[in-house]
Amino acid sequence: MKPKQKKSALFIKDLPKNIFAGFVVSLIALPLGLGLAIASEAPPISGIIAAVVGGIVVSILGGSNVTITGPGNGLVIVVLGAITTLGGGDMYQGYLYTLAAIVISGGLLMLLGFLKMGRLADFFPASAIEGMLAAIGLGILSKQFHIMIGHNNESGSIISLLLQIPEGLIRLFTEGTESQLFAAAIGIISLCIMIFYSKIRNKYFQLIPAPMWILILTIGLSYVYKGVDIAYPMDAEFLVTIPDNVFSSLAFPDFSLVYTQKFIVVVFALTFISSIESLLSIKAVDKLDPEARRSNVNKDLKALGLATTISGFLGGLNVVTVIARSSVNVNNNASNRSANFFHALFLILFIVLFQEQLRSIPLAALAAILVFTGYKLATPKNFKKIAKIGKEQILIFLATLLTTLFTNLMTGISVGILITLIIHIIINRSFSLFFKHLFKPNILMFKELDGGTYYVSIKYFCSFINFYKLKNKLDVIPENEHVILDFSMCSFVDHTSFEGVENYVQTFSKKGGSIELIGLDKHEADSKHPFAIRKILPLKALKPIENYFTKRQKNIEITADKLGWEYIPKKSKEVDFLSDFIFFKTKEINFLYNKLSEKVKGESVFDVEFTEGAFIAKEIVKTTILHIALDQPVPIFTLDKEGLLELLYKLAGLKDINIDNRPDFNKRFYLKGENEVEIKKIFTNDLILFFESNPYYHVESNGNALLIFKKERLLSVQEVKAMIYFGEQLHSFLK
Repeated sequence: MKPKQKKSALFIKDLPKNIFAGFVVSLIALPLGLGLAIASEAPPISGIIAAVVGGIVVSILGGSNVTITGPGNGLVIVVLGAITTLGGGDMYQGYLYTLAAIVISGGLLMLLGFLKMGRLADFFPASAIEGMLAAIGLGILSKQFHIMIGHNNESGSIISLLLQIPEGLIRLFTEGTESQLFAAAIGIISLCIMIFYSKIRNKYFQLIPAPMWILILTIGLSYVYKGVDIAYPMDAEFLVTIPDNVFSSLAFPDFSLVYTQKFIVVVFALTFISSIESLLSIKAVDKLDPEARRSNVNKDLKALGLATTISGFLGGLNVVTVIARSSVNVNNNASNRSANFFHALFLILFIVLFQEQLRSIPLAALAAILVFTGYKLATPKNFKKIAKIGKEQILIFLATLLTTLFTNLMTGISVGILITLIIHIIINRSFSLFFKHLFKPNILMFKELDGGTYYVSIKYFCSFINFYKLKNKLDVIPENEHVILDFSMCSFVDHTSFEGVENYVQTFSKKGGSIELIGLDKHEADSKHPFAIRKILPLKALKPIENYFTKRQKNIEITADKLGWEYIPKKSKEVDFLSDFIFFKTKEINFLYNKLSEKVKGESVFDVEFTEGAFIAKEIVKTTILHIALDQPVPIFTLDKEGLLELLYKLAGLKDINIDNRPDFNKRFYLKGENEVEIKKIFTNDLILFFESNPYYHVESNGNALLIFKKERLLSVQEVKAMIYFGEQLHSFLK
């Protein structure tokens, strides 16, 4: 079967589960679309328009696989601010001006896609993004809490609305009308459903999402009142407003403010937040994808931009990729973009067939859904999670959060970036580290010939301002390959970079590949969190190394425990035993560390740092070495790849030795030593076959011990295990 036919057959086979996933997502998208629009002071139908247009356009033209698109949480306070600012008191006129801004912001999103700016999200510090999301959550919660308890006309800044919550509760019980009390009761019950839904383990109950249960119960309640012929105890102002004919009542944008400064600011704010929210969501959903596929983010930006422009012309909100609905999509076994399309079709059916029922939905019920959503964005758990990473991350988080609350999102994220950069400069006590090397190439990548491993070395620094360089290299490596990331030449690595690398680690592991980080053993961290900032320190300044074990060191410790060996991570200056080996004759050994030792057999593995060259040509090198103390003396010899260290051997007075009747061995290896006769005695046919059947290692004897290493770099834990196995086999041949 041809690839296209196979793809079509798979699409048809997966159609039922994608239709079902789309239906389940639509059950959540319906109340959320209505609620997010109302929270933005836009007509309720505008949220549904965004979801429908996004679902159709992005499913056809997008570059992601299992994402869902529609109105987003992050844009609520931006759209609300835009409608308020542009309308100057007239909210509906402000909405029409905002539609024009949405149309233009869609065009800018498409432009970002064509300019391949999909990496935009990688330029923002992770903790600053968390602070921005928390501020968005509080912004949603501050307004919607009042609506949830029956106060629909509260206004003011986010801070003032939050401070008014106690007063609003008091007024509810002292001055509340029947409609307000009834709305508040529905709001509180709806909030309880959102909170306790996950704790109900009944599989049939869980088939319907919590937001849809709220709609079913509240709409059902209105029918109960009609059935017993009792007036529904809520006025029309407390219920969702849907036009009698949705399609003939579409609003159209007003472009008359297009050249004003406040309009331009709104356009950039909408573009900025929608692009960031979408890119972050796409990255998050890629991690959830069972098939570990990687989205084409630039293609998705173009599709989102086109959908946003169309949505704006039809009276809808911005179209973004949304994480919560996408997660539900994945959890219901969606396999491709068709689920997004079907979610849009089901929304159209709901609007066409159930308009009367939708008018029975209390605003308080939708507000409860949004209060829960806002709380999830600003939950104290996020603060605790950031605190574990490092003290400086709390400062970045709080600076972004508070600035956003007191000003706006654009100012908030700008302050977050600035504070992060200042903290990084203070931690490193260097301004030049970042700005001197910012535009220099700092990533070396090649595929090693013998093992086929991709080796990536990072120099200078790796932070949010240059992580895209590392990302570009990792993007071209097939995800079923093995990768070594060496940070030994990198002075500073920030939290955002570690978090970004972890995304790749998870993706590669799903596809059968692996990524291992090495070279961080000389870096200090303020916490034991794997994403904590790490800064290289001189040896004398290092605290006890156990305080900031890297993942590699933890795995080395586990390996030592399994082998029954002793692990000593501390740096040691006791390196004289290496000076007898020819390899180290012209090198200055600084120290060794991360030592695993087996005392009975006399075997040890360790990382060693040494320097070669002098003055401006002086270079620091780190490598992993296996040292084996021999039970009985053997001739002094060196075995290596053909031509690798030929000059060094000649300086040491060693001759190349050819073994009789072994042309392949003689061609592939340099065997050197002074006592040719004795060396030939130990190089039996079995030993030669052993070397020919195994990967290349540098093997050297000083007469009483063996020195073995693979490459002039630190080895991954997997490579360390392989070298130990190689060394033990070689040791047994020489006994």
